[in-house]
Amino acid sequence: MKPVVLVAYPDAFAIEEAKSLVDSADRAIVGTFTQKYLNHSRYGIGSGKAEEIKAFVKESKAEQVVIDEHLTPRQIYNLEKLTGVQVIDRERLILDIFYSRATSTEAKLQIELAEIEYEMPRVRENAKLTSSGERAGKGGMGEYIVDVRFRDLKRRISFIKEKLKNAQRKRELCHQQRIKTGMTVVSLVGYTSSGKTTLFNLLTGEHKQTSSSLFTTLSTTTRSLKVNNEQEVLLTDTVGFISRLPTYMIDAFKSTLEESLAADLILLLIDASEGLQEIRIKYTACRHVLEELKADRSKVLVVFTKYDKLTNSEEVVKQIAADLGIPNPISISAKSGHGISKLGTMIGQHPRVLPVQASD
Repeated sequence: MKPVVLVAYPDAFAIEEAKSLVDSADRAIVGTFTQKYLNHSRYGIGSGKAEEIKAFVKESKAEQVVIDEHLTPRQIYNLEKLTGVQVIDRERLILDIFYSRATSTEAKLQIELAEIEYEMPRVRENAKLTSSGERAGKGGMGEYIVDVRFRDLKRRISFIKEKLKNAQRKRELCHQQRIKTGMTVVSLVGYTSSGKTTLFNLLTGEHKQTSSSLFTTLSTTTRSLKVNNEQEVLLTDTVGFISRLPTYMIDAFKSTLEESLAADLILLLIDASEGLQEIRIKYTACRHVLEELKADRSKVLVVFTKYDKLTNSEEVVKQIAADLGIPNPISISAKSGHGISKLGTMIGQHPRVLPVQASD
């Protein structure tokens, strides 16, 4: 594992999430620094902190510095020049995790699209930095190489978007077919590592990979299950959300996320075993993504997971629900089975799921 230095905000949640991201990217943290502001013009971090990190990198033999915030190409260039090692920001780190997790063709295309959207603003800036302010030179047709690169990237974006549209059309056809057959669709959404895939496996009898690492699931999976021992519905599991996810990354996964949002019922899973501050942050982040995707709020049913990890369980759940303004909370444990039967009943009785009765 590559030894890295992590720089994060001085906030317990931010530090722990940044550490989880680094761990999920298969890197080993040899030192952690915090900085109140990560938007200083020269390095992102302050000059004094940059010098501290430079000394630590030399002493610890770290090979990379990870900054838990968006950095400009110039800030990365300046910090790499100072420390002598590679510097990556939060967005680059998330993209690296996506690459390591992608298995389906569509997921790989979505990640490539996000990668290009990340690189596009950097192409010209990097060319300027690496050529001391001069442009990178001319190609065979008398065009600047950087302009050729720009055009190639734009062509690639058009190609990927067309491929993703084709995949979306196929899903829409399937969705229309489900509507015709009266098949109800229920989707699982939530923060990454909230227990979506564990619940999916339990309800459907599947054996999808689960892990404490972030973004274990990137591709959408749909399976059937019976609720109330008779009514058959389709259950969908997809990529988890995360705080401070840039719009272009949400857009890259929009086609598969929209499939979940087109469901008749959306189960928003919240890990109730965490602290109240973390739950607030994650719940807000999930709501933000759902709003970005224009999800119908009336479809959303909040489910608290990992009930088995709680002490004073009922009181904790009531406190969380009151804090978030969630009436009639339902809590479950995929491990102990608590609340699973009740969840099935609630799914079957939900107005969006109840079969339409023929009128006389």
